[in-house]
Amino acid sequence: MRIFVAGASGVIGRLLIPLLVKEGHEVFGMTHNTASKGLIQEIGATPVVVDVFDRDAVISAFREVRPEIVIHQLTSLSKYNLEDNAKIRNLGTRNLVDASRTVGVKRMIAQSISWAYEPDSYPATEESLLDVKAPEPRKTTIDGAVALENAVSEMEEFVILRFGMLYGPSTWYDPSGMIAEKVRNQEMKATDGIMSFLHIADAARATLAALEWPNGAVNIVDDEPVPGTVWLPYYASLIGAPEPKVQASSNRGERGASNAKARQEYGWEPIFPTWYDGFRASLSSSNNIKK
Repeated sequence: MRIFVAGASGVIGRLLIPLLVKEGHEVFGMTHNTASKGLIQEIGATPVVVDVFDRDAVISAFREVRPEIVIHQLTSLSKYNLEDNAKIRNLGTRNLVDASRTVGVKRMIAQSISWAYEPDSYPATEESLLDVKAPEPRKTTIDGAVALENAVSEMEEFVILRFGMLYGPSTWYDPSGMIAEKVRNQEMKATDGIMSFLHIADAARATLAALEWPNGAVNIVDDEPVPGTVWLPYYASLIGAPEPKVQASSNRGERGASNAKARQEYGWEPIFPTWYDGFRASLSSSNNIKK
């Protein structure tokens, strides 16, 4: 199949494209940065340079490529800019959906988030309500996720992957990433807030599997939602950071999510079933992950 990957040079796109190529698909990788063309070619895709916010340019690119499936992995997370990321989820997704429908694409697979659910005391399932009444600054993130999911749901066929907090090479949790820096500087406290994690290799493999999944949203997270009082001290020890201070609190929506649907109904099995397995492998073995 002809598959168009938006966000081809991102942390997931770089792992996903080789998987798609190995399966025999013809892949086109979208980027807004000309400097990423070489990387996209190296991993097996045809680069397409286009600004996702330029609606006419996106439609023109789709008319030229004529994809059969669109995979939306676009984010703006490297600088932790919530407004930019929400803009991509809102306007960027709108342009991708409109371009897809203009040229007759039936199926779209899109990245969303598993921490968008409203507060509760148990891990969220796909039937749990999204936190649409959240105050700012969380509201910006939730509104972006809702806009993305609503737009993608207009497609004839669609899968919305609600990823856990991504970790692995080149993510915030990489030893040279933003979270690592904050932990080394003791700017993060170990709280009671519950997190569901996901290694980027498992995110890529789930996206590949979603080519065959039925319509709807599905949580793609590991098996073990975990409080900050447990994961953060272990993470700090792996990166050689000081023991984090403990604070008895949590933020709105920190409840974790259940992957029962992905595992039991779709047969998805993560390489790293728990954050502990993944942290130990990715942080203590030079980030060499077998895919």
